Amino acid sequence: MPAGLLIHLAIGGKFARMRLVVLTFLAVALSLPAAHADGLPTPLTDADFPVVNSEEVALGRLLYWDPILSGNRNISCGTCHHPRFGSGDGVALSLGEGGVGLGPERIANPDNMPEQHIPRNAPALWNLGAKQWTVLFHDGRIEVDPSRASGLRTPLEDEMVSGFDNLLSAQTMFPVLSQDEMAGQYGENDVSRAVRLGVLTGEGGAWDVIADRVAAIEAYADQFEQVYAHINGPDDIKFTDISNAISAFVAFEFRSDDSPFDAHLRGEVKLPDAAMAGLELFYGEAGCASCHAGALFTDFGFHAMGDFQFGPGKAARFESHNRDIGRARVTNDDADLYKFRTPSLRNVVLNAPYGHAGAISDLHAYLRHHTAPRAGWAAIDRDQIDRPTLEGKDLFSIAEDGAEVDAILDAVAFEDRQLPDDERKALIAFLESLTGETATNGGRLGIPDTVPSGLDIDR
Repeated sequence: MPAGLLIHLAIGGKFARMRLVVLTFLAVALSLPAAHADGLPTPLTDADFPVVNSEEVALGRLLYWDPILSGNRNISCGTCHHPRFGSGDGVALSLGEGGVGLGPERIANPDNMPEQHIPRNAPALWNLGAKQWTVLFHDGRIEVDPSRASGLRTPLEDEMVSGFDNLLSAQTMFPVLSQDEMAGQYGENDVSRAVRLGVLTGEGGAWDVIADRVAAIEAYADQFEQVYAHINGPDDIKFTDISNAISAFVAFEFRSDDSPFDAHLRGEVKLPDAAMAGLELFYGEAGCASCHAGALFTDFGFHAMGDFQFGPGKAARFESHNRDIGRARVTNDDADLYKFRTPSLRNVVLNAPYGHAGAISDLHAYLRHHTAPRAGWAAIDRDQIDRPTLEGKDLFSIAEDGAEVDAILDAVAFEDRQLPDDERKALIAFLESLTGETATNGGRLGIPDTVPSGLDIDR
């Protein structure tokens, strides 16, 4: 069996108990730009993050929290990526358009019912501004691609415009095109109508509609003129400018490199014994670092881990299935079936629930499932999955489809392994050491008192 496959067995597999410390450390070292001699990553520094303009960050902060960007003017970026919930929203599958309330208290609006849950769990935003990020979303459908005119490969393909400062800037603007997330249902507003017609970019497209809304607010127009030299009036404000400002804010607000683990890497403190035992497992025989590599705790790769699948699945409106085949939906390659991007573990204890569908809210329970997914499927308590209720929707059709479940689990490249309680507790202690002070406090700047549109802010 190739050494790489042995390493990829991660926390599970019949080989995990073998002493693969040297081999694992070698794999970690090869996957990182640089590492300590002991196999640990080098600490994050200012050089890993873009230099931000404080005025641009201030503008982006207002736009991030302003519902003006959503079709029906009722949802902001912060609705599903909120500091109270670790920069997620605290539920398995969100309700975007048609939902009211925040986090686990969000419910379907009986006067404007959502069509479906958002298919995947709202990911955390920690350190997405770091320069190392080359791919975003659970399935990696947006990634750096120097061969493209825009420098990015996205679902818009040739329609993708230039002008986004970076990958994060482009990512922030795709939710506004989703009818379930922010745009609204077909025909409800000028944004959703443009989306329905397939006019997304260019003159009269959905992005233009939103840019015109923002530009019509004098306070925003003035700030854009102050921040960007190429903007001399409201008519110069483009969607890419809005996106660039938001990305500058996200990069600043959700930077997280002030955890006990960071202090340990810098030689300022030593982790407690319990966390050190977990660290030795994580970077040693458990093999976690083969995927959760580097100071960002991700290899930016895609792996089939057998996470529990429920919800509407990831499908086009004309498709009638609840499957979510992950990366394969982007690449059309069967080798990528049921693979999802390795999430960063920064502030993981704040970012429940876990998995691409958010089926498990308890980190101990998720770790048990993660190391033994075949046994984990049978142990899932569906009543404990924290999701807003949406009547009349069958969320568990995939879980009841034996062939589909077999396919998901057959894609997993390692064997189930039940971690001993002491090892699991040690790993959890180490994961707790990845919680940053800034994250615990909800970010650097927090929620503004008001936004220029005058619309209500989700607090």
